[in-house]
Amino acid sequence: MSSWKSLLLRIGDKSPEYGTSSDFKDHIETCFAAIRRELDHYGDEILPFLLQCVEQLPHKTPLYGTLIGLINLENEDFVKKIVEQTHQSFQDALNSGHCHKIRILLRFLTALMSSKVLTSTSLVVVFETLLSSAATIVDDEKGNPAWQACADFYITCILSCFPWGGAELVEQVPEELERVMVGVEAYLSIRKHTLDTGLSFFEDDGEVEKTLNEKDFLEDLWSRIQTLSTDGWKVDSVPRPHLLFEAQLVAGKSHEFGTISCPEQPDPPLTLSDITYGKQKYAAELNYPQRIRRLNIFPSSKFEDVQPIDRFVVEEYLLDVLLFFNGCRKECASFMVGLPVPFRYEYLMAETIFSQLLMLPQPPFKPIYYTLVIIDLCKALPGAFPAVVAGAVRALFEKIADLDMECRIRLILWFSHHLSNFQFIWPWDEWAHVLELPKWAPQRVFVKEVLDREVRLSYWDKIKQSIETAPGLEELLPPKGGPNFKFATEDGEKSEQHALSAELCNMVKGRAAARDVISWLDENVIPKHGSDISLVVVVQTLLDIGSKSFTHLITVLERYGQVISRICHDQDKQVLLISEVGSYWKNNTQMTAITIDRMMGYRLLSNLSVIKWIFSPENVEQYHTSDRPWEILRNALCKTYNRISDLKKEISSLKKDIVAAEEAVAKTQEELNAAESKLTLVDGEPVMGENPVRTKRLKAYAGKAKEQEMSIRNSLEAKEALLTRALEENETLFLSLYKGFSSILTERLPAASSARTLQDLKSVNPAGATAMDLEEPSAMEMEMDNEDSKPEKSHLNGSTEHAYTVGENEQWCLTTLGYVKAFSRQYASEIWPHIEKLDAEVLSEDSHPLFRKAVYSGLRRSMDSI
Repeated sequence: MSSWKSLLLRIGDKSPEYGTSSDFKDHIETCFAAIRRELDHYGDEILPFLLQCVEQLPHKTPLYGTLIGLINLENEDFVKKIVEQTHQSFQDALNSGHCHKIRILLRFLTALMSSKVLTSTSLVVVFETLLSSAATIVDDEKGNPAWQACADFYITCILSCFPWGGAELVEQVPEELERVMVGVEAYLSIRKHTLDTGLSFFEDDGEVEKTLNEKDFLEDLWSRIQTLSTDGWKVDSVPRPHLLFEAQLVAGKSHEFGTISCPEQPDPPLTLSDITYGKQKYAAELNYPQRIRRLNIFPSSKFEDVQPIDRFVVEEYLLDVLLFFNGCRKECASFMVGLPVPFRYEYLMAETIFSQLLMLPQPPFKPIYYTLVIIDLCKALPGAFPAVVAGAVRALFEKIADLDMECRIRLILWFSHHLSNFQFIWPWDEWAHVLELPKWAPQRVFVKEVLDREVRLSYWDKIKQSIETAPGLEELLPPKGGPNFKFATEDGEKSEQHALSAELCNMVKGRAAARDVISWLDENVIPKHGSDISLVVVVQTLLDIGSKSFTHLITVLERYGQVISRICHDQDKQVLLISEVGSYWKNNTQMTAITIDRMMGYRLLSNLSVIKWIFSPENVEQYHTSDRPWEILRNALCKTYNRISDLKKEISSLKKDIVAAEEAVAKTQEELNAAESKLTLVDGEPVMGENPVRTKRLKAYAGKAKEQEMSIRNSLEAKEALLTRALEENETLFLSLYKGFSSILTERLPAASSARTLQDLKSVNPAGATAMDLEEPSAMEMEMDNEDSKPEKSHLNGSTEHAYTVGENEQWCLTTLGYVKAFSRQYASEIWPHIEKLDAEVLSEDSHPLFRKAVYSGLRRSMDSI
């Protein structure tokens, strides 16, 4: 890499390129000297590389702004090109809705203004253009309030620039700045307060008044900016290197930025309804998502040295680093620990990373990325960060009963993986008290699931050894046993089914063809023993043969999948097949999930059969105590979603191929026509057409091009037919899923009059207030720890330090509603197109309000009608 490139990349870092100096002034002067030397020779390379650094290292924006200010003193034309290129990139980002680029380039413009490269009035014009567009969007008459997410984003971008340039603006154009501030305040007065309960980390529907009174993200940012204005625009966390060169920079020419235009948003629907408004609002929030939702798990005392605006700035730094270094975890961790701030921020860093890991509906990047970053930060800051992470885990564990179900699963997966990188060391004795809690208590279930995931990542004896400080927790470890083969011969039992299993085993070992096995079944087994017994024998035997490894399983399914298809020809038989898989692998949840997933991949199981199996009684009873049925349901829905996504990608690719094929046909035909129209002398006589050999070759090319185009069109037609069928199946799938949830919840939820919120549900008498409990006392109540005294509650979830007072039926309802909400949120894009049918068939007024609220919350739909 060229030296000037290294200097641009590493400016502001502790790196060999800058020797032992960490002074910003030295870095800027050294980099400027190198750029000035190379500008005449490599100007065309420097400009795009510099702008790339600006976009991908936004925490260094003030340094790049100052550097460009110094270049402006000697080469105004080069800097003018930078401004023009930035203008073009900014306009393109606005047109395409590229949120990150808009935000970062606007911050860059603020830094250029501070370095006297850009006029202050130009920047204010950009602010006012965004402000005007935002106000128009939320106007009921002129705009489309459903797209408030876009308007909020524009205002957030404006406000987020003030920490980087508010002091300069108030000094240079105080009246214009005041005008912008008044405009923002006016916008805040006409926009709607956002209530995204469907995206909150913790269940809080019982505190509606608190939620209404709490500031949303934009209102909170506005209050921080107002405080910043009152404090004289002083921000400790934003370096101001341009002040070090102020005497020089004032001599530079300030450039005009030019006008920008914001894109028009979709017109409001002709017929305004809850559904049409909800669809557009959901689309807007997908295109302009809120960047962060604060987790707030640490006490405020951990942040007492951090000013409100500094917290926002550091969050911006951290999120930018996570965004642009998502493929380089070590670089990411290195930059995160070296931010240009004068105070410690380990707790803020941990809270920000966890907020991204647990962000709903999904994290910006795959959870494994955050896992690796946390591991690298623990290694980079061994004396500080591991304790902070442990504190975060403890804080989340205390609130686990109120944590969203999707967040719970992510936390379990992250924590087990994290511990696997640190020899599974954890002070388990701190959590030994969960053994005193009922089996459905969220803290106990959390520990149980973490241990189960750890066993998957290691082996049973290793995990048992890791909990030796709390040996009682061995009770929560998954079973150690292996497969549960019904026709094992060790027990000495020799039934007729054992003989059939042994015969089938010998056939497989003898590499009998699938058709031979099918003939054997049709002629000798099914007529005598019936299809159900035949299915049990075949499935159990094939699973046992394939149990040695994942490769063995795949081989068996590939070779004898036709046999399974033959005996599992309808949905009821497929449900029985899944039950047999669960029975064989009852001691190994992971292998159950893997086997069912592979069977779906080979089309041996349909997603509808998985849905039907999920609602079988043996699974329903596990909803609140085990992740086993939920994991299989998640996998089934994910596989269906991925199949549709892949088809859409293939169709998009084929459409591009058709355009290219049409161009190829047109080109070859044009060449052929040109060749045929030429006059050629043959035996001294003029003849129409070029050289016959070349003409023949061109005809062949034209024919091949047309064949290729036709082949692509046929492929496209076939893929579109598959997509249409998949979308129809998807509609049936979600209708079946929600009908199932509605049915089982209606049976167990208390009357709507006594439980309209989750807080009401938690307050139901665990001794049997529901009709179901009165009809049939369950084992749930028998296991309740009945205390004579009523201890003081320490959490809204009804728990005390060593007790959990929510009854089993109530916890079952809370867990199931939590998953309904989680699935609705995760697959909202697939559900919204079918919402009318879902409303008519499932979400009618007859359905329970808590069920409707869970679905509506997941879809981020207005709950006014509930």
